[in-house]
Amino acid sequence: MSATFEDLRVLKSAEEIADSIWKRVVQWDEFAQDVVGKQMARSADSIRANIAESFGRFNFGEKLQFLYYSRGSLFETKYWLNRTRVRGLMTPDEVREYVNRLTELARQLNTFASGLRTVCTEQKQKNSRTLRDASAEYFIVNSDQFSALLFSEDDLNALAT
Repeated sequence: MSATFEDLRVLKSAEEIADSIWKRVVQWDEFAQDVVGKQMARSADSIRANIAESFGRFNFGEKLQFLYYSRGSLFETKYWLNRTRVRGLMTPDEVREYVNRLTELARQLNTFASGLRTVCTEQKQKNSRTLRDASAEYFIVNSDQFSALLFSEDDLNALAT
């Protein structure tokens, strides 16, 4: 039995971060919520939403593209966390804890993307051994065009600082 997307650890981690940020942001005054909080909550929610959308896509290139969107949302969330520290909305320790959790999530996204690449490669090998009629032509993104990693070590180090 294959796992549903709700069973994915990377989704659960992203959801925990987003829900924790939400609970923190609703404590702020209206101005802080409007200027910083809404943006940060949206970007944190977008991390998980794009992972979920990736799971629902059929083509490997599309799956990976949505993981890249998730990566962008992760960096956006870190940006807003830095604004909360500078503007005194969260303590440096709170921000550091969220950044550590985002860094771990980035590692999980890398693992997930690598797993997708492995499945794609196995499918290609399996399909190359199958004899079938010629199919209609359509565009398929070659999985070799994409890196297996969404985050380089430099990216992970930048997240942690």
